[in-house]
Amino acid sequence: MRRRISWIAAVAVAMVVLLAGCGSKNADSIVKDLDKVVDKMESYEGRGTMILHTGQQPLEYKVEVWYQKPDMYRIALTNAKRDITQIVLRNTEGVFVLTPQLNKSYRFQSDWPDNQGQVYLYQTLAQSIIMDNSRQFATDKDSYVFDVMAGNYQNGSFARQKIWLAQNDYAPKHVEVSDANGNKMVEVIFNSFEFGKKFDKSAFDMDKNMGVVPNSNAKPSEQSPEGSPSPDSSSAPGSGASPEATPDASGAPDDKATGEGTEPPAPEQATFSVIEPDAEALPTGVEWQDTSDLQLGDQQGVMLRYTGSYDFTLVESVAKVRAVTLSEGISLDLGFTLGHLTEGAITTLTWSYNGMEFRLSSEDLPHDDMVRIAQSMVDSSGK
Repeated sequence: MRRRISWIAAVAVAMVVLLAGCGSKNADSIVKDLDKVVDKMESYEGRGTMILHTGQQPLEYKVEVWYQKPDMYRIALTNAKRDITQIVLRNTEGVFVLTPQLNKSYRFQSDWPDNQGQVYLYQTLAQSIIMDNSRQFATDKDSYVFDVMAGNYQNGSFARQKIWLAQNDYAPKHVEVSDANGNKMVEVIFNSFEFGKKFDKSAFDMDKNMGVVPNSNAKPSEQSPEGSPSPDSSSAPGSGASPEATPDASGAPDDKATGEGTEPPAPEQATFSVIEPDAEALPTGVEWQDTSDLQLGDQQGVMLRYTGSYDFTLVESVAKVRAVTLSEGISLDLGFTLGHLTEGAITTLTWSYNGMEFRLSSEDLPHDDMVRIAQSMVDSSGK
């Protein structure tokens, strides 16, 4: 009888050990695995939807992220409502923000994204989990869920984030970033994510990415460094083109190309609607003062002035169809794109969107307020 009891006890202990070994992993073991995944990661491609909850109405963007070790990035952000795409590109030449529809590019002297986290980048999400020793952990169906501090984000309003990782390979599935009051600020839902993606050699080439715009009539030798040859328009960013199917940039000149040294035709300088920031995006105690017309070279523009607890001006104009290189200043994350920030006695934030260029200037307006103002204007941006 005693032998039988001992045998039963031994079997019970073995089953407990076996079940423990087959059970869900704990947070510490997942963090160790995650660290190894990041260390060995060669490349990835992610696609999904990003939603900004920072204005009166949520702004929704299609997001496509490519990464190639050691530091090549391509992020295409497409406004789901207006079908406008901007590309944030990092390659061996630098960091660029591209607007292919306008043949326009901004170049930054920046170590982005190392100096600021991005909610759609796997490295940012993984490091947020790894570095937060006070992390909270749970499981949800086929996902591991981490609630951690909001990492290395530039926006000071971001306080915490919840990150859902697939249990089978730790691919990101869902991210929610909230402020100190628990209000949701940014959300990313990944529809697909593939580690070890094979990219074409020119996937991170600026000319190739700028070359998605049709009807470029400048010869390759006539274009500025940020310009691009005539493309195959069927591979426009945001249209689902695969990394292997980058646009054709053979640069064959059109029979109707303009003469030597001329630029592509500028956009029609028809009157455009003045775009005002949402009242809720203005800092407390700030109100509109006046609006005046401007002549910016050969471009028509308007200037809006605001005064109160902070004073600032907002200049709006139709963006020129030509490449612009900005090598001084820093990048500022606006969510839907990167803005270009120059600081001094006057701080100026510049960004382009939907054929328009915006310059917000102030002596004392905080960066977070600049971001909120820019985001509040994007849904109605355009002529």
